[in-house]
Order: sequence, then C-alpha cells, then structure tokens
Amino acid sequence: METGECIIKPRHDYGYKPDSKILYDVIVVGGGIVGFASAMYAGRLGLNTLIIGEQFGGNINLPYVVENYPGYIAIGGRLLAKRVEDHAKDYDIDILNEKVIKIETGKNFKVYTKEETFSSKTVIYATGTTLKHLNVPGEKEFENKGVSYCALCEGPLFKNKVVGVVGGGDSAVKEAILLTQYAKKVYLIVRKDKLRAEPINIEHLEGYVKKGHVEILYETNVKEIKGDKLVTHVVLDKSHKGKKELEINGLFIYIGHIPQSELAKEAGVKLNEKEEVIINRNSETNIPGFYAAGDVADTKFKQAITGVAEGVHAAYNAYEHITHCCINGKS
Repeated sequence: METGECIIKPRHDYGYKPDSKILYDVIVVGGGIVGFASAMYAGRLGLNTLIIGEQFGGNINLPYVVENYPGYIAIGGRLLAKRVEDHAKDYDIDILNEKVIKIETGKNFKVYTKEETFSSKTVIYATGTTLKHLNVPGEKEFENKGVSYCALCEGPLFKNKVVGVVGGGDSAVKEAILLTQYAKKVYLIVRKDKLRAEPINIEHLEGYVKKGHVEILYETNVKEIKGDKLVTHVVLDKSHKGKKELEINGLFIYIGHIPQSELAKEAGVKLNEKEEVIINRNSETNIPGFYAAGDVADTKFKQAITGVAEGVHAAYNAYEHITHCCINGKS
C-alpha cells in the first residue's frame, strides 16, 4: 500500500448505516460504557470507527447510583452510560446493535455478526463480563420469580417484603442499601467473615444495620432456593436463630463476574488463569492491532473510570498503530 492511501480522515456523514464494504480503522466490540468511551476517542482522533454491541450500556446500567466517577458526586448508572454514548455519537462513528459471533485475525481483522462481516485495521475488545450464578437447586426455576440479579430493575416489586442479597463485595453492599428503599428487611448473606466493599459503602450499610433494616449473615452460603409459584425461603448451610431455612420473598445475587473473553481466545489472544484478556499499560494484547479494555481485561482494580481510561488508551494506541503503518507504507 502506498503511504497516501492510508491517510486518516474523519467522515462528515454521521448517521449512515454501517457498510460491510468499508475497511474501518477501528472496530470496537462491546456496547458498554468502556466500548462507547473507546469509540468516542477513536472518533475524536478522526478514525473511521464502528462500534458493535448487543447490550448498550452494559453492567453500568445495573447500579442505582454511581458515586465514584469523577465529575459526578452521584449519578444513576443508566444516565452515566447514556451520557457517554451520547458523547460518542457527537463524532462521526458508525453504530450497530448486534451480537458479534467471531473475530478473525490476518492482514486485516474480520468481525462477524450473524448477518454481515466487517473489516478493520484494528480492534478494541470491550465486551465486559456476565454475572456469576450460584448454581444451586431452585435458582433457574425461580429466576424472575423472586430470584434476581438487578435490584434497580426489580427492587420496587418487593415493597414492604423481606429479601436476601448474596455477596460480600461492593456491588452486593450497594444493592443491599438500595433495597432498603423498598423492602422492610434485607438479609445480606456473606460467604466470608467480612465485607470486601469500599469503606464508605460499608459505613453507609452499617447505618441500616444499626436501625435493624439490614442484617448480615457472615460465613453463610445459600444451598437451595425454594418456593411455590414465587420464592418463599432459602436453605442455608448453617443455622440462623435455630433454623437453616430463611423465609424471604426475593433473593438478589451479586457474587462476581465472568469475563466475556471467548471470542478473543478463539482469535488467538492470550488470557490469564481467570480467563481475562492480558493487556499492558497501552491496552495492547499479544496480537498487534488487537486491544482490550474494561472488565474483560486482566487489570486488578475494575471500575467504570478505570475501564474508560483503558478504552481511551486503546483508541490512542490504535491511532498510533495505524499512523505508523501509514508512515511505513504498510497496510
């Protein structure tokens, strides 16, 4: 390829549908806050950008409130996701609301959806994670019948009822606090002997514990979920007030996440023992031109702000990668 054939220019026809005949500079795989932040910055750099995602917003849609994103003392998770998405849309980027089923490496990357195949010089992989399940009897049977993974979505259904929250991390603590707005009693069921949330969130929770609104059951696991048409109680692995059955109307599960790294693995990207994509400080993987960012990556501290920063790094380094190819006359 001649050097002049690879000059990066922004388009000025925002809103047209993605064209599978185009060789994009960047394809962002994943429609969460990290994916849209990556696409925003790629667009800002003038890269010909396509973002493909099945669920726009991603897991940041779940928290009722986000209090640790710079610039916002408190903002709803869905609103934060929408603002980042709107910011990205202010640039000349293409957006496709579909599921990516395969990524191929080669002279250029090929990204497959069910209907079409798109080509790109670089890929930013920001697929995030899925929620872990307890995998105990009754969990599947009572999903959406008392078993939930989103307090923001279904909390209002449990007004003046008794609910349980499983988990000891930051998400579980914050969702237990949210549920106090609806439920008359919240049991926080923690596998370990202490909470692993941010100190400020533990402090907030302790206020509800003192009022009797929240009760924490440490070193306790849910072994089975029971009910009739809806959840009525859970079976614990240790007694609580002389009983191993805890009567509740709903159970909210927040026990961690599973990286959605399968497509990257199939493409030859290296993963760690947790199935997270291995990246360096530039969000680079072992495959040149293939970047990753956010919860799917192997960084220890995972927050919206850190994922967004990784996505910006990825976009900038994609720009550098493409520009370097241009200077050296390579495709």
